[in-house]
Amino acid sequence: MGLLPLAVESLDEQGSGTSLADRAYQRLKNQLIMLDIRPGEPINDLALARDLGMGRTPVREALKRLETDHLVVSYSRRGTFATAVDVTELGAISDLRQLLEPHAARRAAENATPPMRVQMRATAEDIRGLRLADGDRARFIHEDMAVHRLIYRATANPHLEDVLVRYDNLATRIWCLVIDKVPGLADHVRAHHGLLEAVAAGDAETAAALALDHVLGFERAIRQVL
Repeated sequence: MGLLPLAVESLDEQGSGTSLADRAYQRLKNQLIMLDIRPGEPINDLALARDLGMGRTPVREALKRLETDHLVVSYSRRGTFATAVDVTELGAISDLRQLLEPHAARRAAENATPPMRVQMRATAEDIRGLRLADGDRARFIHEDMAVHRLIYRATANPHLEDVLVRYDNLATRIWCLVIDKVPGLADHVRAHHGLLEAVAAGDAETAAALALDHVLGFERAIRQVL
């Protein structure tokens, strides 16, 4: 089995514990990234706690973490809101990802454990034949995020992983905003096949080059529809 059938929520929870605050954080983060909670929408912690089946304290703890992730913003006397998705930030986010994603792919190729390499090869095989008819757009975005999470985790550098996840989340929010206008969604996800194979094979330079191509291709695709 490859990585793709797993939900992004479960991926992010690996190693993060199972406290109520962790669960609230993962659930809310996924909704904010996928724009299920719309940009600018007010966030009612009492209503969220009720929806999640937990008290307000873990939800409030989760919201504090999400503010650090730049996914929510709090204002004195006004409350907490989902942050806006500003497409003008695409260039700044892409600038950082052009540096970090190739570095991560190189480190993953060098540091991935044998079980991770097996998982990468299985995942690469899974995505080789993907077609959009195989799932909805949200499913494809989750699969794209899952591939990135696997590579980030394989770097064996939790600080690098944390930064990479944060910027990938912000880039994905921009993607979700224009997803219906972006052609070639399945092609974008299938492009990870070669990257995963290179990382699994320990080919650091090829992996870095393919990761850079992926980031540049993502930015071009978004700009074409803006």
